[in-house]
Amino acid sequence: MALPPDQMLRHLASERILVLDGAMGTMIQGLGLDEEGYRGARFDAWNREVRGNNDLLILSQAEKIREIHLAYFRAGADIVSTNTFSSTRIAQADYGMSDIAHELNVEGARLARAAADIRVWLVGTNRRG
Repeated sequence: MALPPDQMLRHLASERILVLDGAMGTMIQGLGLDEEGYRGARFDAWNREVRGNNDLLILSQAEKIREIHLAYFRAGADIVSTNTFSSTRIAQADYGMSDIAHELNVEGARLARAAADIRVWLVGTNRRG
């Protein structure tokens, strides 16, 4: 019988050092996306500049975000964080996108989970606000 997730995490941590993924923002910068790349098809006519809204890539470049998660897993990460650091209504207001904050969080978790396997823990990085 499998242990509940919290007990499994404690058990694994008692046996070895667990590895957390690295800097999502640095990996995103490495993609070299321009304004059009950040927008994708869904936001192609958005009324503000969105370049730099890394969380938006959850919706506009989902495959690229999934590939970043996979790269960390391939490198040996046990724990992966979601790409939701700025997925709050307050942070998204800078881009006029407060209304998609919830969707960013849901889809960000879904993307990370889809890239994970059974030995990987999913950790959200969102702050309430």
